[in-house]
Amino acid sequence: MHPDASSWQAVFFDFDGVIADSTQVKIRAFATLFAAYGVAVQEAVVRYHLDNGGMPRQEKLRYCFTALAGQTPTEAALDQAGRTFSDLVLEEVVAAPLLAGALATLKRLKQAGIPTFVVSGTPGDEMRLIAVRKGLASLFTEVHGSPQAKPAIIADIVARHDLTPDRCLFVGDAMADYRAAEAHALHFLGIVPAGKNSIFPAHIPTSVHVTLDW
Repeated sequence: MHPDASSWQAVFFDFDGVIADSTQVKIRAFATLFAAYGVAVQEAVVRYHLDNGGMPRQEKLRYCFTALAGQTPTEAALDQAGRTFSDLVLEEVVAAPLLAGALATLKRLKQAGIPTFVVSGTPGDEMRLIAVRKGLASLFTEVHGSPQAKPAIIADIVARHDLTPDRCLFVGDAMADYRAAEAHALHFLGIVPAGKNSIFPAHIPTSVHVTLDW
């Protein structure tokens, strides 16, 4: 049984599709980035992106170029692709609305003095800029992103803040989020869009938006 909402020691959040309604922004960016390789590659890239939510962006781009587009990009080319992707998404993510309940939940946690952490597959510098641009930075204790993998980010935060995993919650919308939480014995709440089937194990509580009460 999960603790009462007021007794969480810390809450971890993915960002896209959990705090911000920005999932479609990333889908469009992947399709645009791979437009030159044809519709079949575009569709394969988008499927891979959706099937591997939470993966560090550069890892995802590397796979898409090599395995799906049949390219062997240099590290410099991959870095440029990452910068192009950032250019495609930054302003749209900043402009994207927040999911229902997200702002109220963050304010509630802030008021209660409960630390909150962003654990995203978006590059860390970009994720921190987005948090600032969206006026959310003051509501998060720390904002983290790739290239560090989510399990490693969680391990570092738990150790530095001397957290008890069984009193911590991770809110995410991807299996990578669930696996990262499970690896460190954190409680997990899965965000599942309205009308969609849950991708999470049957025993995992889900919601269409961020909530601390279920």
